[in-house]
Amino acid sequence: MKRRILESILLMVLQLGLTHALLAQSGMVTGKVTDDKGEGIPGASVTVKGTQQGTLTTVEGTYAIEAAANATLVFSFVGYLKEEIAINNRTSIDINLKTDTKALEEVVVVGYGTQRRVETTGSIASVKAEDLVQTPVANIAQGLQARVSGMQINQNSGAPGGNISVRIRGTNSINGSSEPLYVIDGIQISNGGGITDVSPLSTINPNDIESVEVLKDASASAIYGARAANGVVLITTKRGKSGKTNVTFDSYYGTQKVNKQLDVLNASEFAQLENEVFKNNYYPDPASLGEGVNWQNYIFRKAPIQNHQLSINGGNEKTQLALSLNYFDQQGTFIGSSFKRYSYRLNLDHRLSKKVKIGTSILGSYSINDGIQTGGENIGDGGAVLSSVLGAAIGAPPTLKPYREDGSIFPFGEQAGGQYREVVNPLNFAAMVMNRDIKRTLANLYAEVNFVKGLTYRASFNIDQRGELFNAYSPRSIVNKSDLNDNSGSGAKGNGNFLALLHESILTYNTNFGKNHSFKATAVFGTQLEQSNSNNLNATGFPNDATQNEALQLALTRTVSSSRSSQRLDSYLARINYGFKDKIFLDLTARVDGSSKFGANHKYGVFPAISAAYRLIEEPFIKDLNWLSDLKLRGSFGITGNAGGISPYQSLSTAASTGSDYLINHTYVTGINPTGIANPDLRWERSKQANLGIDVSLLNNRVSFIADVYHKKTDDLLYIKGLPLSAGYGSITGNFASLENKGLELAVNARILDGKLKWDVSANTTFNRNKVLNLDGGVTNERFVTTYTILSVGQPLGMFKTYVFDGVNQTGEAILPGYDGRLGGHKIKDVTGDNQITAADQVIVGNPNPKFIYGFSTNLAFKGFDLGVFISGSQGNDIYNASRLSFENPLGQRNLLKGVVDRWSPTNPSNQYVSGAQGGRLPISNYVVEDGSYMRCKNLTLGYTLPRFKGVQGIRVYVSANNLFTITDYSGYDPEVNTYAGSNTIIGVDNFVYPQSRSFLGGIQVTF
Repeated sequence: MKRRILESILLMVLQLGLTHALLAQSGMVTGKVTDDKGEGIPGASVTVKGTQQGTLTTVEGTYAIEAAANATLVFSFVGYLKEEIAINNRTSIDINLKTDTKALEEVVVVGYGTQRRVETTGSIASVKAEDLVQTPVANIAQGLQARVSGMQINQNSGAPGGNISVRIRGTNSINGSSEPLYVIDGIQISNGGGITDVSPLSTINPNDIESVEVLKDASASAIYGARAANGVVLITTKRGKSGKTNVTFDSYYGTQKVNKQLDVLNASEFAQLENEVFKNNYYPDPASLGEGVNWQNYIFRKAPIQNHQLSINGGNEKTQLALSLNYFDQQGTFIGSSFKRYSYRLNLDHRLSKKVKIGTSILGSYSINDGIQTGGENIGDGGAVLSSVLGAAIGAPPTLKPYREDGSIFPFGEQAGGQYREVVNPLNFAAMVMNRDIKRTLANLYAEVNFVKGLTYRASFNIDQRGELFNAYSPRSIVNKSDLNDNSGSGAKGNGNFLALLHESILTYNTNFGKNHSFKATAVFGTQLEQSNSNNLNATGFPNDATQNEALQLALTRTVSSSRSSQRLDSYLARINYGFKDKIFLDLTARVDGSSKFGANHKYGVFPAISAAYRLIEEPFIKDLNWLSDLKLRGSFGITGNAGGISPYQSLSTAASTGSDYLINHTYVTGINPTGIANPDLRWERSKQANLGIDVSLLNNRVSFIADVYHKKTDDLLYIKGLPLSAGYGSITGNFASLENKGLELAVNARILDGKLKWDVSANTTFNRNKVLNLDGGVTNERFVTTYTILSVGQPLGMFKTYVFDGVNQTGEAILPGYDGRLGGHKIKDVTGDNQITAADQVIVGNPNPKFIYGFSTNLAFKGFDLGVFISGSQGNDIYNASRLSFENPLGQRNLLKGVVDRWSPTNPSNQYVSGAQGGRLPISNYVVEDGSYMRCKNLTLGYTLPRFKGVQGIRVYVSANNLFTITDYSGYDPEVNTYAGSNTIIGVDNFVYPQSRSFLGGIQVTF
């Protein structure tokens, strides 16, 4: 009994009463359900086939159930094969359930092949396709958020198709990319971009995904060598299967709205403040103005979201086909923003003979993104209300009007006698054009030949082709009439093209020696060519808005720019996998990469890795512990590289236009000057990573637990180092810096109930600690990246360093030298105690890196109904709420946050909000550093699967709520935020980024 005690606790109370009731009835069948060792299985399901009647076995494994004499009993339990037994007038039936060995045969995708789950020696996490699309997401990474330990995903912008940043086991670079490599059916792509850019992953339909594997440690990812330092995400799309052709239609429709609005001054409060700041009586009767205009109501809206997909899957033994068509449309909760995607997928596999197989995978998409400017980087001055729609909406005076009587946008400079020329009508941003059209094709063509038993050659030819058209226009109609001039009205057009060609030859040999030894060898040669080009036209001074940017030749001033780049990567790699008795596994990997981007002295890099696993469950002294289903120890060490740290040609001497024309012999000549110094020693960023892990399964695989501890040190970081003026250059890019990440990852999955009521839960958490070890060879130990963010040796990336807020200067208090303070203004703490304010009084005041991140999900199913809940969160990270520096500073001519009602005055000695005064800024201090911890209900879904009927295999209808609630103390719109998008050094900064929205939707899934 002791070996089953953990499992039976959840079932005992229900079973005791149920068993006695059944025993008292006629037609009773009793018996015992045992395992392959003859011991009783508690909690096994016993049902009468074709009915809803059933029961669960007791702690001893016994059961009692009423059934007809000619009925059939169905016995099942997690980890065992299901059995059906005809009663045949018997009153007692004992049964022995056989162990289901499919858990040992579960296959996962690894680099350039597959492995059984039990054979894996590295840290690999898998995500099911149904989990990936549980929430309505525009791209793959959004669906992975909080589902994989060690993987931090931040939605930098809530805009439709907006940018995301992904970190696997921390940030691994300073100036380079820290985004992982994505491999989609063998095609390698990268994610990146700014806060207003469309995520490249948004061009790929998440509904086409079959499975996702995340390669986290060096042993798992080293097979990708120079591109694997940030981890690898392997994505496999759905392929055709032989058998009956299935047609599936999947559709949902819903609405979205912002989760909150910020409280701002109403018209009466604003008018009173204006009179106070300017010491006039511009508003004679502020109280009569009432609430006025809340501009947030004009820029926010309820917005629809919809997705429709038709999929066909089928084939025979020779040919298998999978085809899908998809339409996704997400209107933004900000006026003027939206994202649409049209996509198709075709996967085709055909066997020419027993030894030759060919196939293709094609993903095509066309996406249209209408953006709106949010998340401006200007703080503390007028730029905050000019660079983003949210800043403009908060700062817009509530006493002004949004529209003229004819319905056109009413510029602020034409209202109130031109009093408010420093702020703009937030509706201006919706009138601007900021559009991107992106066409993308990912295609893979392969041929596979089995020469002899165990020896396979696969030739793969991949293409990633992307074309982008950018349109922008700022109309004359939103400019104040008195400000119209020859430069009014501006437009731009740009087009960019990207092409990546990749060929890989993969040779695999797989064999067994005797009964106990398995051996697999993989050799790969790959060569990749990437080319990109762009052309841009910018123009100002349009005669009118009739043609917008479709006739740039009408503008008075035009500028043209263009660019082209090319790079090549050649790779050679080998991997050996050895296994002994499904007990001991050893993997050896080595890859050599050569890149055209690096210096003449370091064109090639070598990236080796070694890993091993020991399944203790196969040892006799552990195998007898029947409550233990699996126990495996893993260890690995390897080196991976980061070639994404620099763009092409940075190892060479470069020259560029000065941007100015020189008058020589009465002719204007464009100047060209040297811009970059050559560095023949420029080389890869290299990450050395050690990993120890343990995999545990309990109670017939009913509960599984995974833990990993890792240490990763990244050397030769690409860093821009300043040079003395005598060098003739401002800086040089070289391998000068280093940093480390170390952490702990925990994940647990459990099937709590598996009878009529099915209940499973999963949870994961990650603790990562990041530290800068070196910046530029010891010359500099600390450098300010912004006025509040630093890089400092011995500290994590992105730390906030500022003065310390010490209240408000009160009447009679002395103002220390070195600080331009005023009565009623913010006071700075004299940290050093020298009675003056200097740079030495700046201290570290916040850490944007979380102490830990986590995710939790649970799913219940009963008689066709299913309920799923998914929660994610972050704990212990700080946010620099830069927007408060602009909108808690009562300098006049802009509206402010509500708290300023309690501002300092001689009769109201507030110790937080400063007095109204013209000019000046709030000092850079920890006044705006806030706790950014949060817990968010990402998804709540309730579904019902209808009983099958002729011609239809299944129909499921569901309703879903996304971002249902967020528990946080953060005062801004959204705690999951970063104005600087994917930056490695400026993180956790909020200056009015597009917040995420709450959505409610309903959907249907039909399979014919």
